[in-house]
This record gives sequence, C-alpha cells and structure tokens, in this order.
Amino acid sequence: MFDAIASDLCEKQFTLILRTYLDDDSCLRSELKEKIITEIKKIYDPEIPVDIYELGLIYKVDIDENFHVDVEMTLTAPGCPVAGDMPKWVEDAVLSVGGISSAAVRLVFDPPWDISMMSEEAQVALNML
Repeated sequence: MFDAIASDLCEKQFTLILRTYLDDDSCLRSELKEKIITEIKKIYDPEIPVDIYELGLIYKVDIDENFHVDVEMTLTAPGCPVAGDMPKWVEDAVLSVGGISSAAVRLVFDPPWDISMMSEEAQVALNML
C-alpha cells in the first residue's frame, strides 16, 4: 500500500513541477511537441514510403495546461484502407511521450489533403521534385 501511495505522490509532484514550469515558460510545451512529432514521424502510410507527418497528414498538435494533447489529422483519401487504424497509431505515439496525460486524435477532411501539403522531404522521397 505504501508503494502505491508513494507512486501516486511522485506522479502528483511531477505533474505539479511540470505545470509550474509550463506556467513560467512555454519552452516545455515546445519540447513536448517536438518529441510528439518525432514519435509521429515513425508512422508510415502503408501504401506510401513516407511518414505521415512529412506527408502533411497532421494538421494540428496542441498541448493544454493538463498535458492533454489534441491532434487533428487527415488521410490521403477518405477511403484509405487504414482509416480505422491510423488515428489509434497516432494516439499511441503521442501517449508514448513522457509527461503526456491523455490524447485525442480527430480525423478531419477540411481542408482536403492534396500533394501540396507534403514537405519538400516527402516530395523528394517520392521523386516529385
């Protein structure tokens, strides 16, 4: 029982320290966002050899004061074969970053994705430049 109480206390102290730091400096939020993007970049569309971030499928990554992350993303096409799986892959990637309390991933189709949303890196990888 003591271990559970100590663990809970440590988690609360960690959250308080993070929250205090976040209130004083948005640097932590930026660092967490960079780590989240790094994790998202490990996810690839099974039909395209480029990660979903460089493809331009991630529209928004927001972190609130409780370290909850909201992600808005899209698909290359509404009928994408992994449409039911990809948001969960993104959620799992976000939650793998230490300090994140929860995450929600929402599929959006406005604006619709097109190849202009791809990074230059993605265009080079796909021989489009």
